[in-house]
Amino acid sequence: MAKRDFYETLGVAKNASDEDIKKAYRKLAMKHHPDRNPDSKTAEGKFKEVKEAYEMLSDAQKREAYDRYGHAGVDPNMNMGGGRGGAEAGFSDAFGDIFGDIFGGGRSSRGGGPQMYRGADLRYNLDITLEQAANGFDTTIRVPSWDVCDVCSGSGAKPGTSPTTCTTCGGQGQVRMQQGFFSIQQTCPTCHGTGKIIKDPCVQCHGAGRVKRNKTLEVKIPAGIDDGMRIRSSGNGEPGQNGGPPGDLYVEIHIKPHPMFQREGDDLHCEVPISFARAALGGDMEVPTLAGKVSFNVPEGTQSGKVFRLRGKGIKGVRSGHLGDLFCHVVVETPVKLTDRQKELLQELEKLTVEGGARHSPQNKTWTSKVKDFFG
Repeated sequence: MAKRDFYETLGVAKNASDEDIKKAYRKLAMKHHPDRNPDSKTAEGKFKEVKEAYEMLSDAQKREAYDRYGHAGVDPNMNMGGGRGGAEAGFSDAFGDIFGDIFGGGRSSRGGGPQMYRGADLRYNLDITLEQAANGFDTTIRVPSWDVCDVCSGSGAKPGTSPTTCTTCGGQGQVRMQQGFFSIQQTCPTCHGTGKIIKDPCVQCHGAGRVKRNKTLEVKIPAGIDDGMRIRSSGNGEPGQNGGPPGDLYVEIHIKPHPMFQREGDDLHCEVPISFARAALGGDMEVPTLAGKVSFNVPEGTQSGKVFRLRGKGIKGVRSGHLGDLFCHVVVETPVKLTDRQKELLQELEKLTVEGGARHSPQNKTWTSKVKDFFG
């Protein structure tokens, strides 16, 4: 398959400046970077394509060869282009910027300049009910935000004054230190990477150029969301510094304890207390679900701890294609505060049960045998 034109790949004109080419590359590379699209082969292919285009057009010799001979001019097998050194350096510089943007590091412009930092991510804890988690809903939340200071218009300087260029770094925001054979570049300790010094800070924002306020965001909670899951709201984290991109807001879900159900994945569990007589005689019972009441049959002679599974009465998870189940755990309730007549009837029942032997109490016989075996 024939390669696309490098200029077309980056979306720039043939007379685009080096800075325009770099900006176009950074924008496309961030969009298609594999770390941002982990399961997309299409994005991976596009990332490689824009990478190759930038490698060629960011080097003056290779760009000249490409402009004259097309793809043949930069084919290493044809030997019609220039060397690789400039392209590798330019690509490394631009790719380093992108890597920093994706993972939160600072970066600087190609010619130096103040460092740009991505804003920090924020987390918002949202407590919801089990019913809300099962059905989904829309809600609004208030989160901290930053707005441009309306007193200094974002300059950070007192009205009537202006920031001055930092004399330590010359407005670059970075200083370079020589240690033996190595040259280390770091953030300017005087201006902290801004490249400017504010001698008379604004009394409203204290030189920050921005003020803290709250903003209201709409959040859509999908049906089936589970405890601990997070919803990402892009660009609603803390703002970046020196023109850097903002961070993201992560809404972390916490499901409140439910008086009836406990959730395990897409399944629900509940305890169902039944009377001694109902357990012995059996019969139909009604139990609640998140969608209403359902009935099931309790067999005669049901023991405490018996679990009944009601299929499709659980929750349909965010990533599930079907509903979970409801597990009803039977708890046989011992009667309390009996009247004399009730005690008399139970004593009579106990006598008749004992006379009937093991066929009425099979578990008791098994347990008695185990006790005898234990004591020899």
